[in-house]
Amino acid sequence: MSSSLRPGPSRWRRAASIVLAAGWSRPETATPPSRPPPAEGFRLLLLQRSPHQGFMPGAHVFSGGVLDAADRSADWLGLFAPHHGPPRFGLGPAPFSHTAFPSLPDADDHKADNTGTLPDDVAFRICAVREAFEEAGVLLLRPRTSPPGPAPGPGLALEPLPGLVSWRDRVRQDPRHFLRLCAHLDCTPDIWALHNWSAWLTPFLRGTTRRFDTAFFLCCLSEPPPVYPDLAEVVGYQWSSPSEATESFLSKEIWLPPPQFYEVRRLANFASLSDLHKFCLGRALEGLERWLPIILLTADGMVHLLPGDELYLEDSDFLENLMSTEKKTEEIMKEGKQFHRIVTYHRHLYDIHVTVQSKYKHVYPKNSVVRKSHL
Repeated sequence: MSSSLRPGPSRWRRAASIVLAAGWSRPETATPPSRPPPAEGFRLLLLQRSPHQGFMPGAHVFSGGVLDAADRSADWLGLFAPHHGPPRFGLGPAPFSHTAFPSLPDADDHKADNTGTLPDDVAFRICAVREAFEEAGVLLLRPRTSPPGPAPGPGLALEPLPGLVSWRDRVRQDPRHFLRLCAHLDCTPDIWALHNWSAWLTPFLRGTTRRFDTAFFLCCLSEPPPVYPDLAEVVGYQWSSPSEATESFLSKEIWLPPPQFYEVRRLANFASLSDLHKFCLGRALEGLERWLPIILLTADGMVHLLPGDELYLEDSDFLENLMSTEKKTEEIMKEGKQFHRIVTYHRHLYDIHVTVQSKYKHVYPKNSVVRKSHL
């Protein structure tokens, strides 16, 4: 196998994404008769990106975006007071920290310091909540008068506020307006409803200049809130169970980038929203690994290698490298035994192969190998 080095490092941008999972039980939001209840008992919010976006145009993704300085501003301290403040803002004990490849000098964990800026645990959650409002009009806020500490079960999004469009336009133009909106509503971002889920680095691909270090959070809501796409970054949306999203992807109704497909398949492990919520609470202290997929180009396809796979190399050269081989994908698969990889046959057919054990009480995708009859 050979490598292909691209001169010059990529500029990493820190980002946060939120996976919204909602129950589907109330009569007014019940599934229409023509559409059976979701097999998993909950649905996920997938937003369709505009085809004019420079990154993942047209893809169906979870809400999210780039961390802004306003998300870690010391001005938030006054809004969270008097119930919550440094160092943990009521989030409970800090999760274990797992040192894993790769180490990015410009993306080391930021801690609250004597400037009063917020720690990553809080700032990334604020970023995720702000992006859900900007892109989807979903307000994951909590009244400041509510009791301190996390809610015992799935939460609820706030009802759409008067002047939604005006406020959203202001926040999109200047993220500092999100704090002003929260103060206006006498609320705080509901950072306690967001659970650590995963963390992904954008892999190196030729011609790619935008690369992100993204924290994924999961939020369980008792029922799906109204969604109002901004019609700029986001042009459509759908609520789909993991099995429904998979089928829509395979039937070419939607396109899921590999990390989103992986997470959708991972969420298929859970039979109900309650099970998913309990799982998140049960592994809260375990922490996460941040994954950098390494791309292996085969003679007839592409393989995203993930940590634990026998071909995965923890080598900093692969921050800016591809692997390549003249062998076909089938040959590569027959030669191996220890797998943690996403095999891409074409844009609408991925197979996830996992034979390694999961870490830190997390789960790996369920029924991950898809039959090639969809070709």
